[in-house]
Amino acid sequence: MVASRLSSTAVITVSYNSSAHLRPFLESVRGSEPENVLVIVADNGSDDLDLVVALTEEFDARLLQLGENLGYGGAINRATLMLTPEIESILVVNPDVSFQPGSIATLLETLDAHPAAGAVGPRVLNSDGSVYPSARRLPSLRTGVGHALFGKLWPANPWTRLYLSDAFESTTITPAGWLSGSCVLVRRSAFDGVGGFDDDYFMYFEDVDLGFRLGKADWLSLYDPQASVVHTGAHSTSTESRRMLEVHHQSAYRFLRKKYSAVYLAPLRLALRVALGARAMVQVRQAERATRKPR
Repeated sequence: MVASRLSSTAVITVSYNSSAHLRPFLESVRGSEPENVLVIVADNGSDDLDLVVALTEEFDARLLQLGENLGYGGAINRATLMLTPEIESILVVNPDVSFQPGSIATLLETLDAHPAAGAVGPRVLNSDGSVYPSARRLPSLRTGVGHALFGKLWPANPWTRLYLSDAFESTTITPAGWLSGSCVLVRRSAFDGVGGFDDDYFMYFEDVDLGFRLGKADWLSLYDPQASVVHTGAHSTSTESRRMLEVHHQSAYRFLRKKYSAVYLAPLRLALRVALGARAMVQVRQAERATRKPR
């Protein structure tokens, strides 16, 4: 049963100057059922493309050379166009993730056992062994504003606790509003049914938006802590902090604009745009001060 499900599953990752992380990633995937799992690497115009080519050949993975940076969701969407009809589930995963033994099979078993599930996410561990909050509630005005204002100054505030949810602390399969795109198994019929990722999100919030649209289409997002992966971090964005802060806030506004899209909410959307723009400027300045060398 597991072998047949693995043969109808595709693992898709996105590479952007990620060759240093691809080997352990591909080793961990091939350590499950190497002859049955289709692996696709969508490359977003990497400078280290020669190394990416060599690694995909070594591990019998398919390489999709996009030639430009389409963002995370955009690259995943392009890669899904390569899939044949027999592929029933898609494991979307960052290249700096390593699978613990049996985790892929566990995710597939959970998806099979819950026909109403459109997505299943594993427990995501940071490199220090701590658990990352990878299963959360959908952002709302109340939780979003409270988390934005007090998240760093008062980490235990009630709005941040609500935003992060406690699903990732569960020891059993638990519904969530959305699952981290760093590693999520999606049912292909559900993913295709909602149009995949929204290409308008270059980075950040594409997974939040996917969870939102799956829920609107009556699909469940489930967190399964019995499957575990280790995520070492967002290596490809570490040198672009200013740009990434700006993109993060732009994506947050794009999601809230979609969620609160009614005509009569236009004043609210304007207020959100101004507030998020101001918050982005403050965080950029804070980041620049933090990295400025003392005289």
